[in-house]
Amino acid sequence: MKLRDTVPFIGMPLMLLTVQIGALLLSPSMKEAGYAAFEDPSSVTNPLIFIAILLIFTAFLLILIKKGGKKIIAAIIGFSIFLTFVYIFGAVAGQITDNTTVWTAITLIASTGATGLLYYYPEWYVIDILGILISAGAASIFGISLEIMPVIILLLLLAVYDAISVYKTKHMLTLAEGIIEMKTPILIVIPKSWNYSYIKEGVSIKNDKKDRGAFIMGLGDLIMPTILVVSSNMFLKAPEFVCNITIPTAGAIIGSFTGLFVLLYYVNKGNPQAGLPTLNGGAIIGFLIACAITGSLGWIPGI
Repeated sequence: MKLRDTVPFIGMPLMLLTVQIGALLLSPSMKEAGYAAFEDPSSVTNPLIFIAILLIFTAFLLILIKKGGKKIIAAIIGFSIFLTFVYIFGAVAGQITDNTTVWTAITLIASTGATGLLYYYPEWYVIDILGILISAGAASIFGISLEIMPVIILLLLLAVYDAISVYKTKHMLTLAEGIIEMKTPILIVIPKSWNYSYIKEGVSIKNDKKDRGAFIMGLGDLIMPTILVVSSNMFLKAPEFVCNITIPTAGAIIGSFTGLFVLLYYVNKGNPQAGLPTLNGGAIIGFLIACAITGSLGWIPGI
């Protein structure tokens, strides 16, 4: 393996770790601000609602890509990114001030500035820094919104859906190609060299490993396993590992990293891969092993 091809084996794990730490740090502020996505975090219907919304939204984007509605897609994604920043900066600002006017000013200025920077200067390091922030914020919101059982159901459903959409129907590849072509900043870019420019060169998801200037990873691959990390630390009482992180949470983190390295092994061969089967699967297995070791099984119905 060439040195340039080892970059994702260093960069992506560091980004995943940063997202998971960031989500754990943000989750108390998100919970205090009342930013939960679902009223009943224990309901097992929540994952089904999530999947239904995902399918409808994906179908809508695919139709727009086919019909040439790139401006509409950019507007929708831009607004979604802006709202995510509002939640993130709103939660942080709430820890700084109780003054509504000051809170509003900080939240709107920071959210508008971050969104504008992503769209007017989408260079790889800008996308990566703000993408990590978006991922941590989104994971913390859903992590405080779903208890462990709904999260596991959600991650399993998403892993199956991701595999089908990449390997069977391949519509996720069509969506990814459209998003990348528009340089929409909802991914992570790992360049092989410092002088690489995402703005000028872009990147392809096709089997062109030799010519690829960078590796990419969808934000969903960072967000989804991190939801379990946040949820387990938020809802499960278990022995502490370090810094208020429980052992089952540490197991989910280690498992997600194991899944990531398996994923990167196949990604390095040059073909696009479904990330959630290994990432979500690794996080779940690591969590379950840690729960079994510590006897932290109270989240299972009937136990």
